[in-house]
Amino acid sequence: MQTNEQLITLCQELIKRPSLSGSEGDVASYIQQTMQKLSFDEVSIDAHGSVIGSIHGKAEGPAILMDGHIDTVGVENPQLWTYGPFEGRLVDGRIYGRGSSDMKGALSAMIVSAATFKKRTGGNFHGSIHVSGTVFEECFEGVSSRLVTARIKPDIVIVGEASSLSIKRGQRGRAEIVLQTFGKSCHSSNPQEGVNAVGAMLTLLPEILALEPPHHSVLGDGILVLTDIISSPYPGLSVVPESCKVTFDRRLLPGETEASILVPIQQVLDKHPAIEASVSVAEDSLCCYTGIGMSAKRFFPAWLLDEDHPLVQTAKKALPSSTLSHYSFCTNASHFCAEAGIPTIGYGPSDEKLAHTVDEYISVEQLSLALGGYLSLLDHLLL
Repeated sequence: MQTNEQLITLCQELIKRPSLSGSEGDVASYIQQTMQKLSFDEVSIDAHGSVIGSIHGKAEGPAILMDGHIDTVGVENPQLWTYGPFEGRLVDGRIYGRGSSDMKGALSAMIVSAATFKKRTGGNFHGSIHVSGTVFEECFEGVSSRLVTARIKPDIVIVGEASSLSIKRGQRGRAEIVLQTFGKSCHSSNPQEGVNAVGAMLTLLPEILALEPPHHSVLGDGILVLTDIISSPYPGLSVVPESCKVTFDRRLLPGETEASILVPIQQVLDKHPAIEASVSVAEDSLCCYTGIGMSAKRFFPAWLLDEDHPLVQTAKKALPSSTLSHYSFCTNASHFCAEAGIPTIGYGPSDEKLAHTVDEYISVEQLSLALGGYLSLLDHLLL
């Protein structure tokens, strides 16, 4: 099978296997089998369910990790799709389906590029190539990647999230902040007998939403967006709510910590001592398809490489037609670069605006160009 045909077929086959976060087992197994058929030297699935394939060169050198997540968001209204979201239909040079752009197309190109590089060089290169298909990225950016790092100990990471084939040297991080107010429940016919937690929240919210976001010269603003609000008991039938919980999405800038992002909100709370309230970074526990639990705070830090960083400069040489920019969203590089300190770039096919959309697709042209780009990066990093 020709390389481009192999790439298209692999992308289609991955799309045909639904892989919601926590239910990636079928696609993980298919990737494992594919890597084995493509003569990867080692292929395994870790405790969280992420797939890792490795190819070793014949000389010492850097460990290069190419990472793509295998989980996708769901499909709420499949009837709105022109083609079935899990058909992987190829129409007019586009492969349609959930996960095509985010990010089964990129992962397909990474897998094929690693196998092609091994075949083309006969293993005569310095270092090693590792391709990870990670789980739960849509919920916990970078958390499952911690096991990958612990096993591979990569020197360089290439994240394949959609970048329209530009080189990404950073991103804002993401945190979920939970604000709760507490009151005293009573019958709503006698509200003076209680304390309305929603009323207390309405006092705090205007001041919190008016806080000026911090700014970074490259990555932009550390914005705070209200994404959820709920009172308890719910539904409130003739009862004054005893608690109210709000969730904020806070985009993070380099150097920000869990403690530092809570300070401005806590200062607002301190101005209202009569209101009983608390603020914290959200925590969650999820179950992987392997049966292993995964728990983490929803704090995924920002990262940024300098333009003159050696990896960025090497990427520019390998990809001379690619522009240099940064992601607007959060990726697994929150772990690789921000937490683990591993030099990381992003490079992937398709437009980030296609992620999570109805009629999500990836163009065959972008797929093919990404394959060539990954091969060029491997040439420059390992030969």
